[in-house]
This record gives sequence, structure tokens and C-alpha cells, in this order.
Amino acid sequence: QVQLVESGGGLVQAGGSLRLSCAVSGRTFNNAQGWFRRAPGKEREFVAAINWAGSITYVADSVKGRFTISRDNAKNTVDLQMNSLKPEDTAVYYCAASTRGGIRLREYEYDYWGQGTQVTVSS
Repeated sequence: QVQLVESGGGLVQAGGSLRLSCAVSGRTFNNAQGWFRRAPGKEREFVAAINWAGSITYVADSVKGRFTISRDNAKNTVDLQMNSLKPEDTAVYYCAASTRGGIRLREYEYDYWGQGTQVTVSS
């Protein structure tokens, strides 16, 4: 079993930055990991993904140039650095882990999820 715990969410003004962190415990794999978000009244959507080695990353067009995903396998953490935040980035952010390798962009490709952390961006 794999447990994921997100931290680092909060309230920030537009243009500000936040860094989310996901602590991974339990059985791990040479796996892909990612971040998703759910805005009020909307479905959960993909934000960013990273492969096991951290050599391949992919971010959604809506956050490209502003968000960066990284991982530290020695510490079992996956981070999401969010810069130039906009009110439309307001959402609950979820960390996810896959049992599959490579890089994964679809929700159904992920097997384990955190409880989520709230990010609120004020205008």
C-alpha cells in the first residue's frame, strides 16, 4: 500500500508563489507521479507529471511556464512549484502515484491518491 500526504497549500495573492510537497510512504515502485487539481464546480484535471528518474516532466498548457514538478527519490517527495499564480488556479490539489513506469497524464493511470490540499489565489 502507498500513502500520499500533500502539504504547502494556502491562501496567496495573485502573482504570488506556493510550493506544494507530497510525501510518499509505503511500498513504492519505479513509478510515475503527478499532480491534479479540482476547481470549484469542475472536474478534476491534470496539472503535471514526472517519471521515476525525474528526467521527463510534462505540465498542462494552462500552467506551462509557471508550474514546475520535481521529485527527490531519496526523500520520497514530489514537489510542485507554482509561480505567478492566478485566481483561476484556485483548487484542491491532489498528489497521485502510479504503479506504471514512464510518464502518465491520465487520471485512470494513477492508482494512489492523496487527500488533497487547498490552494486559494485572491485577486
